[in-house]
Amino acid sequence: MHRQILGSLLVSIASIAVARADDWPQWRGPQRDGVWRESGIVDTIPATGLPVKWRVAVKGGYSGPAVANGRVYLTDYDRPEGPLANGPNDRTQLTGRERILCFDAATGDLLWKHEYDCPYAISYASGPRCTPTVADGKVYSLGAEGNLICLDAMTGQVVWAKDFKRDYAAPTPIWGFCGHPLVDGDRLICLVGGVGSVAVAFDKNTGQELWRALSASESGYCPPTMLDGGGTKQLVIWDADKLNGLQPTTGRVLWSEPLKPMYGMSIMAPQVADTPTGRVLFASGIGRVGAVFRLAADGSTAGVVWRGTPKTAVYCANSTPFIEGDTIYGCDCDTGMLTAVALATGERLWETPDATMGGSRRGKHGTAFLVRHEPAGTTAASANRTWMFSETGDLILAELRPEAYRELGRMHLLAPTNECFGRDVVWSHPAFAGRCVFARNDRELVCLSLAE
Repeated sequence: MHRQILGSLLVSIASIAVARADDWPQWRGPQRDGVWRESGIVDTIPATGLPVKWRVAVKGGYSGPAVANGRVYLTDYDRPEGPLANGPNDRTQLTGRERILCFDAATGDLLWKHEYDCPYAISYASGPRCTPTVADGKVYSLGAEGNLICLDAMTGQVVWAKDFKRDYAAPTPIWGFCGHPLVDGDRLICLVGGVGSVAVAFDKNTGQELWRALSASESGYCPPTMLDGGGTKQLVIWDADKLNGLQPTTGRVLWSEPLKPMYGMSIMAPQVADTPTGRVLFASGIGRVGAVFRLAADGSTAGVVWRGTPKTAVYCANSTPFIEGDTIYGCDCDTGMLTAVALATGERLWETPDATMGGSRRGKHGTAFLVRHEPAGTTAASANRTWMFSETGDLILAELRPEAYRELGRMHLLAPTNECFGRDVVWSHPAFAGRCVFARNDRELVCLSLAE
């Protein structure tokens, strides 16, 4: 009898484990590493497409959705009037309201919303940039003009709030505040700006400031990034002038290395990898500025391994690349192509516009958001599946190998409703949760089933 009961219990536990669906509670997923670990997912996209579960109307924005505990959180900008003109060097003056929306993940029903007046004076002003961060019953939202708000994730009630322009004299970057808030323990770490406060850590429950650090010519746009520097936990802040390694609990600067992209556009999250000679870090940006650094095991230094040249490396902006084995895969903002690069030398191995601009067009900042699929028990090398959401609004599944790009299927998911350099684009990082993909443009949020 006891064996039967124990057997039944184990079967029940196993069934729950199999049925459990992962969340996507922040930008780039649960571990902020651009990896989707759910099993039971399709291994191709058929020509007939995959089933859409629901679509709901939303307003403008570049921010991606976050999915947690059966809910989807999204920010947008409700602009009642006024033309939207995307001049790369011009700030558009708009009047509207930023909104934080909460939907039922299964049905798309709106559960609550919080909104506030927010005049815009930024370039590419369709809406917020930052994906909400959900942790321990709270949701943290950072708007394009520096409004940081902590809300109760169930009710939408405001718990605490900050205004970066008022509280830190932080100027709004020309392309808005873009640093997705990072939760680390009891800290909420944000890219803020202002003198001595490029990075600020807040108590995630009260909003009390815990520490502030760094000054720079501009704050840049790169989200705070936590990494293991080969034995030492570090917070990496890439401002407009330099890469910085910080001690996460105090904000003490461990090291700084010059890395200054054009126009203050430090955007991609730096990526780390292990090599035979130690742990390395890669970052790059517009102006063909990029480098690989070797991290000291004690976290004290970061030395240059190589810097990119006009014909080497991949120079990433909107989309964060990833490193698998000996190869970097990322979208080059100069060529507009998805590019594979040798980690050891920066040599370009291949490039293709198919994953970014659809193959038939060329342009700067061709973009696809890359998410590796590594179900539990596999590795990227064995699974070798990368989900991509391209600027054309296509969902793509592909194999990315050092030798070649091989597409396994694609489906047109959303219309490109924004504009860049004269072409229509959709630039928003999707979420993968509950065996579904959640993606948005400036008109709608869609949920597509990817269950096998």
